Amino acid sequence: MEKGNISVSTENIFPIIKRSLYSEQEIFLRELVSNAVDAIQKIKHLSRTGEFKAELGDLKVSVAVDKEAKTITISDTGIGMTAEEVKKYLNVVAFSGAEEFIKKYQEAGEQGDIIGKFGLGFYSAFMVADKVEVNSLSHQEGVEAVRWINDGSIEYSIEKGERESRGTDVILHVSEDATEYLENVRIRNILDKYAKFLPVEIHFEDEVINNPNPIWRKAPSELEDKDYQEFFKELYPFDQEPLFWIHLNVDFPFNLTGVLYFPKIRNDIDPKRNNIKLFSRQVFITDEVNQIVPDYLMLLQGVIDSPDIPLNVSRSYLQGDPNVKKISNYITRKVGDKLLEIFREDRGKFEEKWKDINIFVKYGMVTDEKFKEKAQKFALYQNMDGNYFTFDEYKEKIAGNQTDKDENLVVLYATNKEDQDIFISSALGNGYDVLLFDGIVDNHFIDNMERQSEKVRFVRVDSDTVDKLVPKEDDSKDEGELVLTEEQENKLKEVFTNALEGKTWAIQLGKLGSEQLPVMLTRPEFMRRMKEMASVGGQDFMREMPDSVNVVINTEHPLVQGMIDKDEDPELVRELLDLAMLGQGMLTGKELTGFIHRSIKMLNK
Repeated sequence: MEKGNISVSTENIFPIIKRSLYSEQEIFLRELVSNAVDAIQKIKHLSRTGEFKAELGDLKVSVAVDKEAKTITISDTGIGMTAEEVKKYLNVVAFSGAEEFIKKYQEAGEQGDIIGKFGLGFYSAFMVADKVEVNSLSHQEGVEAVRWINDGSIEYSIEKGERESRGTDVILHVSEDATEYLENVRIRNILDKYAKFLPVEIHFEDEVINNPNPIWRKAPSELEDKDYQEFFKELYPFDQEPLFWIHLNVDFPFNLTGVLYFPKIRNDIDPKRNNIKLFSRQVFITDEVNQIVPDYLMLLQGVIDSPDIPLNVSRSYLQGDPNVKKISNYITRKVGDKLLEIFREDRGKFEEKWKDINIFVKYGMVTDEKFKEKAQKFALYQNMDGNYFTFDEYKEKIAGNQTDKDENLVVLYATNKEDQDIFISSALGNGYDVLLFDGIVDNHFIDNMERQSEKVRFVRVDSDTVDKLVPKEDDSKDEGELVLTEEQENKLKEVFTNALEGKTWAIQLGKLGSEQLPVMLTRPEFMRRMKEMASVGGQDFMREMPDSVNVVINTEHPLVQGMIDKDEDPELVRELLDLAMLGQGMLTGKELTGFIHRSIKMLNK
């Protein structure tokens, strides 16, 4: 037996490993299984190059739990280690066996097969173990098996081992504060999370628990639609089928493979759900991919696999690196290319999917200028007839009737087809076209489009009376022709001001035509849009600001004309105001209750 001290710069390395080095305790199993896979990849490489001529045998990694003995064993049939290699790789913390192996065979072009490394990855075992044993037999002929033992201090022992076949066993003697890992269900869940797609068979409880050859490792030409659909179910067994997908496959200037799925998206979906999983050579790393995938694509689902994404020592956190930005740009470009391809190849199919995908297309256009440049070619706008247009198509459609006196193109829109029906009907009756913007990002999208579109204004249909939505040169033709005297005008304004009971709404008189409503409430575009955007952004102080509302009294309506020379009828005035509020969805609580009782009373009369 030989005894000695592990070569570390401080005797406190193990407490650091236990408490600080790794972000999650369960990562120990990912690291040890990854090391076992490395060992198998190495022996396969030596076999391919002719340096190992014996039979490879059954190449696999096995994980076993012995609850009674309080041990977890990770075994492999890989390259194995000699006594000298054990000393070299396990007794010098953070020495990378994989790095040396890659350096030796870097000319062979297969170094990418190596997943992890010995060193700190191996020492993650002490996050859950009081003592660790390693039993190994090297692939080299004529060597003896070796047994290495460490109890969590810097002291180790090494002696002749008992293993009779090539490979390595790592035995963890689980500490009292980590006995949860002696439950098979706990181990299975960790393996399902981290080892589900490792490139070597992982055996647990007498079955293979992983898929060693996932579709993202295959060429798109080898796959059919059903392969992508089945893989989606493997990833997300309880989700609806995806709309379509993108297969990522690039090897220069970085390595990246993966499949991203476009799910059916609801307006209430949480964009921060961890839908995209990051792998490094088929080892699951994290589902926190916000540094790699732009925010607006976080709604997608699927996998990304890249050995070129820099990770810290525990492989748990992404580190800043130029490759991360390159990969992000590549993913953005591929998404834009795929959407444009579908749009051009089958516009009808694209229009059917627009309701599901428009939220992240618009979000992307607001936040990413490069994506917006491409998206302008396929982003769609739906009008009240259910027809879809690109922005260029729509501008051409409305140019004749919706260009104002300053030569601005006025895009009329509604945010709620039902609640704003009165105003929509009025605009349509005036020969205008109206778009529907009812998504959660539409306020920001409208603002962005307006700022970046020359001579274009977006105006909601309830922001003004229909005669002022698209102001023309002849809009003033009726000015001065009102039959009301100044005294009559002041009387009408006073009557309605009194009925407002303290509301600071502006009173306006207008000749809207006898077919229009007697009283309308309009909400000026600028302040309303600012409040709505602030509300989406969580700026509560804006929400507390009073609404900016105009009360427009239609002096051409018979009901209003009948009030001019008569004594004030407070109930009628209140009724007209409440009807206008009802039309804007603003009548609630006690005001709504009062309106109902008053209406019944007036009907009785």
